[in-house]
Amino acid sequence: MTQQLQDEFDSSVENAEAWMKAIQERLSINDNTKGPRSALEARLRETEKIRDLEPEGTLKMDLILAKADAALHCISEDKKHEVLSKLRHIKALWEETAIYITHCHSRIEWVWLHWSEYLKAQDEFYIWIHNMRVTLEPDIELQLGLKEKQWQLSHAQVLLNDVLNQSVLLETLLEEASSLFNRIGDPSVDEDAQMKMKAEYESIREEAQSRVKLLEKITEEHKKYSANINQFQSWLNGVTERLNCCIGETTKSSAEDRLKALKEIAKNIRNGAKKLKHLENQCADVIQNTSPLGAERLKDELDELRKALEKLKLLSNEEEQRLLKIQQSESAYKSQARQLEADIQEFRKGLQKLENDLDTGEREKTEDEFVAQWRKCNATRAVLAAEESKVERLKAQLKELLRFSQDVQPHADSVISAIREYQSVKGKTSKMSTDAETQLSKLFQNPLESFEQWKLTVQMLLETPDPALDQIEAALAESSQFKEKLMTLQLKKDLLTNILGEEKAKSFLEDVAEASKEREILHKNLLQRKSKLQNLILQYKDFDAAFAPLQKKLFAIKAKLDLENEPQPNLLGKKTQLQRLQMIQDDLAELAIQMEEVEKLVQSNATHRHEMNQLMSDIQALKRSLEIMIQQSEEHVQKHWAFNDKLSDLQQWITATTEKIGSYQGADVMQSNESRVANLERWLAEFPDKEIQLHLVEAHGQLVMENSSPEETAHVQAELDQLKESWRSLKEMATGLLKRWQLNRPMADKKNIISVDSRHKSGPVFHSLDLNHKQEKTAEGQRASSHLKLLLDFEDWLQGENTKLSKILAVNLSSTEEIKTRHKELEELQAHVPDGQRRFEDLLRFHPVIGNSEDLEDLRYRWMLYKSKLKESMSSPITGSSEKPDRFRKRPENL
Repeated sequence: MTQQLQDEFDSSVENAEAWMKAIQERLSINDNTKGPRSALEARLRETEKIRDLEPEGTLKMDLILAKADAALHCISEDKKHEVLSKLRHIKALWEETAIYITHCHSRIEWVWLHWSEYLKAQDEFYIWIHNMRVTLEPDIELQLGLKEKQWQLSHAQVLLNDVLNQSVLLETLLEEASSLFNRIGDPSVDEDAQMKMKAEYESIREEAQSRVKLLEKITEEHKKYSANINQFQSWLNGVTERLNCCIGETTKSSAEDRLKALKEIAKNIRNGAKKLKHLENQCADVIQNTSPLGAERLKDELDELRKALEKLKLLSNEEEQRLLKIQQSESAYKSQARQLEADIQEFRKGLQKLENDLDTGEREKTEDEFVAQWRKCNATRAVLAAEESKVERLKAQLKELLRFSQDVQPHADSVISAIREYQSVKGKTSKMSTDAETQLSKLFQNPLESFEQWKLTVQMLLETPDPALDQIEAALAESSQFKEKLMTLQLKKDLLTNILGEEKAKSFLEDVAEASKEREILHKNLLQRKSKLQNLILQYKDFDAAFAPLQKKLFAIKAKLDLENEPQPNLLGKKTQLQRLQMIQDDLAELAIQMEEVEKLVQSNATHRHEMNQLMSDIQALKRSLEIMIQQSEEHVQKHWAFNDKLSDLQQWITATTEKIGSYQGADVMQSNESRVANLERWLAEFPDKEIQLHLVEAHGQLVMENSSPEETAHVQAELDQLKESWRSLKEMATGLLKRWQLNRPMADKKNIISVDSRHKSGPVFHSLDLNHKQEKTAEGQRASSHLKLLLDFEDWLQGENTKLSKILAVNLSSTEEIKTRHKELEELQAHVPDGQRRFEDLLRFHPVIGNSEDLEDLRYRWMLYKSKLKESMSSPITGSSEKPDRFRKRPENL
């Protein structure tokens, strides 16, 4: 019996322990809060089931206690210790299991409840987000007036405060989400979910803030506009009251005081028009944020103000005109008479200066002095032709004076006297110009006449059977002199064309060219005759006696050529150097003829033949070097001649224009009438073309300085600096005088100018409110964008073409093949010009978009300068014909 009780106790203990371990194992499986909500819910349900099994465990413990109590009464003392030990163990295990059941279920249940509360709060937050987005999503509704806009702003500020208050809930939700994520690790509460929730709130807050900011701007804009309208209305009432005081019949002020007051009122009205224009601009901005009905009210309000201002302006102008007519009728004659006398004095002063500048000396003059006189006369005639308009203006001014009742005979006498002086100076200038042309024509013809006489003498000399050697040598020396004179005439082609006319100059130059060819033939015949005479002498001498002079002459020619490598100090030096080189060329040709005669003496001697061949090789090398130097010298002379000619033309124009504009400097600003301003503007219109000519002169100057001595380089640079300084002074004087006249005209002239300018600048559309303004502005922006692209594309293309041209011209030419290659490359660039012109014309079609912009004018100038540079390069002696007369053809001045 005792053994049975003990076995029953042991069996119940084993069963209970196995049950408790199974419970603990189930708890350990579910003791985890990580994972999704569905998994947490499943673990919660499982722990609830395990918690429901706790009474079963209590029953098992009660059974064990009953079995233990029964067994303890029957077993021995030794067995009791074992039973008690098992009983303590099972009690401890049950206590641990019961605690584990409670803690595990409580922990999972707490996390579950925590998560549920968080989801509920999150749902409420997102519902608030949705509702707020629905509220803020629609565009701002346009309001009727300022009061409605202020109400709308207050409502938006309330919404913004609500959004800002929700930040506390957001912070709580973010903290709860972070806490939950640490416990459950579910992606629904991770950092991305938290950032998403925060981003949703931030977008709502930014939208609310931007709405409030926009409404504040709209409200403040309308508020300022309303204040300006009230201020303008007050100002308008004040001006109206002052005007009524001036035009009232009860006023006791004088006409002068009333006119002064009216002018002040007119000035205020003009300022008021500017204020109204500013209000119109403000109104346009306010209307964009106002309802259609409110916009109509604003427009009606502005129309009323505009009508009131126009009426005020009309009354002021009518009264002012009435008072001005009274004053003008009294002072018109005096003013016009003073103006006429001032113009006569100014006209006579200019005529006196022109007459004083003419050289009336009777002494003999050189060719250069006659050329200077002819150019001065031409410049004076150009000035006198421009002064013709002044004569007509003086007649018109005198005719205007005849409308008045005062005696105008003294003024008529002054006009007639001034016209006689003008005709006298004009006749004197014409006579001096004709005399200079006649003298120059004689001087130009003298070399040809002398040549014809010399030609007859030489022909007779060549026909003589046995001429003297000294006569032949004298004729050769004269031939070299005629070569120099004829070459000088060919260099003066442009001067001849200007003086004789194109047809006569062309015929004269043909005669010169024919004479040059005849001289060359005669010179060659003289050399042959000289060689024959020398050959007769050489027949009586041995080879050494004939060969030594040839060597000595070749060495002398080399020494002369070596001396010509130094740059020359001026144009005269360059022309003299060219003539010396041509004389050396003649000496070399003469030496070659002598060589042919000496060769006849060395037919059978190999040593002498070798010496002669070596000498001939030296002569050929020297001939090639001489030809290159002559070609370079001709080019240097041509460049220097072109530079001097262009420089002289531009200097004369600047001097003449300075004198004409300077004659206006002393004129009374208040008496400067429209005709003077028109003359000045006409002179200013010539400035762009002359500025292009200035740049061309600078370019020619650079070419001259590259091939001149340091002294001449400094001289040319000084001339260019003086030219640019004269140009700058002339431009400043002209523009300053024009601005001074325009800013200081009499009030009547100002009013006319203002009215004309206002019609040109604004027109009726300027004050109207165009409903399609935005569309027009967008289209204009698109056209401006297209023009900018065309402008940049053309600039890039032009820069590339200019770079190619600079590279071609930078190559130094030393052979015929290189000249042909350059000419071919220049023709390729010339073929691109039509495409460039098409591009530039595309730019000009956008002229209404950009107006007379500085960018387009600068680009026009650069394009014209490039075409001119290319054309000059094509017609330059390096790239053009190799005929000698054409090498001195003047480069075209037209672009």
